[in-house]
Amino acid sequence: MTATIPGLLPLETTAATVPVLLPLPLDEPFDYAALPGQSLPPGTFVEVPFGPRHVIGVVWDEAASGRAATLRLKAVRRRIDAPAMPQALRHLVRHIAATTLHPLGSALRLALSVPAALEPPALRLGLVAADVAQARLSPARQRVLAALADGVPRIPAEIARAAKVGAGVVKTMADAGLLRQAPLPEATDAPAMPAGAPVALSPSQAEAARALCAAMGQGHGVTLLEGVPGAGKTEVYLEAVAAVLGQNRQVLVLLPEIALSGQVLERFARRFGTAPAVWHSELGAALRRRTWRRVAEGRERVVIGARSALFLPFPDLGLIVVDEEHDSSFKQEDGVPYQGRDMAVARARFEACPAVLVSATPALDTAWAAGRIGDRGVAPTSSALLLPARHGDAAMPEVGLVDLRRERPPRGAWLAPPLADALVQTLAAGEQALLFLNRRGFAPLTLCRACGHRLCCPNCSAWLVHHRLRRRLLCHHCGYGRPEPEHCPECGTLDALVACGPGVERLAEEVKALLPEAQIAIMTSDSPACPSEAAALVRAMHDHEVDLLIGTQIIAKGHHFPDLTLVGVVDGDLGLSGGDLRAAERCFQLLYQVAGRSGRAQGRTERPGRVLIQTHLPEHPVMQALAAGDKERFYAEELAERRHGGMPPFGRLAAVIVSGRDPQEVRGFASLLARDAPNGPGLRVLGPAPAPIAVLRGRHRQRLLAIAGPEVDLAGALRPWLKGRRLPGSLRLHIDVDPYSFL
Repeated sequence: MTATIPGLLPLETTAATVPVLLPLPLDEPFDYAALPGQSLPPGTFVEVPFGPRHVIGVVWDEAASGRAATLRLKAVRRRIDAPAMPQALRHLVRHIAATTLHPLGSALRLALSVPAALEPPALRLGLVAADVAQARLSPARQRVLAALADGVPRIPAEIARAAKVGAGVVKTMADAGLLRQAPLPEATDAPAMPAGAPVALSPSQAEAARALCAAMGQGHGVTLLEGVPGAGKTEVYLEAVAAVLGQNRQVLVLLPEIALSGQVLERFARRFGTAPAVWHSELGAALRRRTWRRVAEGRERVVIGARSALFLPFPDLGLIVVDEEHDSSFKQEDGVPYQGRDMAVARARFEACPAVLVSATPALDTAWAAGRIGDRGVAPTSSALLLPARHGDAAMPEVGLVDLRRERPPRGAWLAPPLADALVQTLAAGEQALLFLNRRGFAPLTLCRACGHRLCCPNCSAWLVHHRLRRRLLCHHCGYGRPEPEHCPECGTLDALVACGPGVERLAEEVKALLPEAQIAIMTSDSPACPSEAAALVRAMHDHEVDLLIGTQIIAKGHHFPDLTLVGVVDGDLGLSGGDLRAAERCFQLLYQVAGRSGRAQGRTERPGRVLIQTHLPEHPVMQALAAGDKERFYAEELAERRHGGMPPFGRLAAVIVSGRDPQEVRGFASLLARDAPNGPGLRVLGPAPAPIAVLRGRHRQRLLAIAGPEVDLAGALRPWLKGRRLPGSLRLHIDVDPYSFL
């Protein structure tokens, strides 16, 4: 009799061998033995032993390694009763791993973010009236029984609301046997989302909608839908959504900020009679499990979500829309760095379905690929649809530049006289205004007047940002915080610390002094604190319960406020520095978008929108293009500069960052990497050099930058250089192909 080891099959056992990919930083699947009678096709979710623990993985497509003849294999512990991972999603996982130079298992983790959803949902119990003889009942108890007269189980809170009684009444009745537990009815499938009544489209909108709808169901293709702010791009792509739903297929709409979802959800509800599912990191665990499962079972027809929604297991995806496609929020920086827009296009290719990229200011790469700008020399890889004017009679706002070298704000203030006067006039006319400053908190720097000491983060080479409303100093890179100090931590002088520079909180303080009766709200990425609060603030602004909105870049994206007629940009030059190759592009996109919040209402030709941009550099090409409303001019100049430098889209970049606690060890390993770098025709590797943020979360950082021509397979050239390199346990190697952040 052959002895066996728990979890292992004996040598003479004949069993099928299956490759299982695990969500671990490993680059290939492991072979496991399928028990007799197990059917485990690719995509099946399974639980397998791995070391001392059990891990959920996916049966992968690649053939088994063939080691079964010489090794005892551990057996698959169980097959998980969940819909299999679709083939297109497995292709996407493979594609992300290959293009980002990260292990296959790390890419799989992106698609296994909700492992609890793989298990059958727990039985949910409610209460119904018990079939027992009932004595005389109080009026409250009679109302409870009346609320349950239809025999449908309900949760106690719902019963209490319907019967207008306290929760204690329901609990007492259940304890007395007057109510009994019963399974709650399962959630039904999402409504079919009928076509509904579309809004009246302008001729240019109708033409674009016809072109989009004609592409639905015709296989893969990429379309850029470009239109000025207020042109009605959402209504156009909703026609394509309706066409896909008419084919009984699923739709994914990606948004850069979940705070934008409120108004988009309202438009969907008006157009189709029901709201779609939502997917983002702020969802509760139970709702995430339920949504994931319903998507996998094909029971959710439309999902609106952040970039992580790209990895939901849609079994029949017919359309992917990337709204505000230019937004840098689509770039994942941590973990496996990927560009959500590009991976959306890749998934659409694997699904053989269309992808629609929507923006008023397309990314330079996107506009160039669609043939919108520049002379490619080859055929465009995507098509473009243009909406050159706002919907109806709304006109684009007039943009003016406030030269801060001549129109200086008063001492201790940040609003120049022209902008301050415009604010007073706008609110006096009963209209709304918006002030844009891309700095959170009260002030970006706190220093000591006595000794000049600057309060810095102990973990990063960055200043601490003063948040007066919280009475704390915070690091926006690592999250470190400390209370406001009463004295200088360097020299000990009391009352010598001074907040330098403006943030949105300081700006709100100045405006409150200027307009004490105004209703002012602040909107940043961390305030409001959650999507529901953000939606409430957007509604308050839309309903004119707020006179003046002050915020960072989150207010520049997609919001429609009919009564808003003035936009003021407090520091237009803020995004033009920092050495980022996309600095000018991002600054132009951001200011163009925030300017587009002004003057969007119909029937307001007598009071068009107005934009004032405070700048120390009015002669800068970005400022000149904004003032002239000449987007094409900016793109042409920026494209020429990129072509001259071999920068994207005329070349590709990859950042390699070495980090560790010991700066000497970091420099030594980075220098070793540089010596072995694959410099050659069309490819050069620069560095190492300290990263702009040289210390982050307590780790010193050295950066190398690979620059490749368009003819070079960048990932293929770098893979032999980086793969399998022995890295000391104290160091980390971060690879970012096509980086967006240069910090």
